[in-house]
Amino acid sequence: MISILLFFLVGLVRSQGQSPVSAQTQNTYDTAQTNWQLFKYDMGSVFGGIGYSYTRPLHWKGKQWKTFGATMAGTGILYIFDEETSEFSINQKEGIPRFIRDYGTKFGSPQYNYMFTGGVYLTGLLTKNTKLRRTGVLLVASATSAGLLQQLTKSLVGRARPVSGKTKDTFDPFNSSRDYHTFPSGHTMLAFTNAYAIAKQFRNPWVKASIYTVGLVPGISRLWDGEHWLTDVALGVAISIFTVESIDRYLDGRYSEKYDEHEKKVSWNLNFAPGQLGVTARF
Repeated sequence: MISILLFFLVGLVRSQGQSPVSAQTQNTYDTAQTNWQLFKYDMGSVFGGIGYSYTRPLHWKGKQWKTFGATMAGTGILYIFDEETSEFSINQKEGIPRFIRDYGTKFGSPQYNYMFTGGVYLTGLLTKNTKLRRTGVLLVASATSAGLLQQLTKSLVGRARPVSGKTKDTFDPFNSSRDYHTFPSGHTMLAFTNAYAIAKQFRNPWVKASIYTVGLVPGISRLWDGEHWLTDVALGVAISIFTVESIDRYLDGRYSEKYDEHEKKVSWNLNFAPGQLGVTARF
């Protein structure tokens, strides 16, 4: 599965192409650099991007704080239905094809995640494809930033997993048992940061939507397995989006190769109506 995804990504990135002038200029620059020099520069970009993502809240203004507030409000509303949605999800597990369940469990794990992100980056480095290198840097930096935040948060919050037999309201901060490490979902954050970063490569809304869907499977699989509540997954998706957008902005100043600068940003909106609650992505 990892090799198939990597092959698919490399092919589509190359199919996007560069203008002849920009491609020639960038290839001349890359050819003049050794792989070691490029690697050092890219690792500096990874660590710089991680630091940048953690300091962004210090620079938020009205619009960003409104988005944060809406995210927290939406998470709070979903919290009301955590036990009902958990029970419903667990009851659907046996009806889900085994290969989808296996994919969801494995691809959201750290070892598979870094096999994929590392493979993308190394392919870009060895071929001196700047766009693929930048994509690899974005993937590695985003997954690392979100992953470290998740590790800290889940220990600090200490929320019990559904499989523990405890209620959604059970919290025991700094409990070393994995049964109290559910908030937010690490599988969701690792998988969806990958999906969101890769989707930035493409303009077609159907391609984007397909990539987002694949990226959501690991998070949903954790609901089937009773490992997470719905709010764990929802907040994991939100953190993934914030993290990738932040690091991508930082990388704009580090690489001449940018994603489509005229591409309309994806707009994520929470919808509230009588008997209706949902999230809409506008392309």
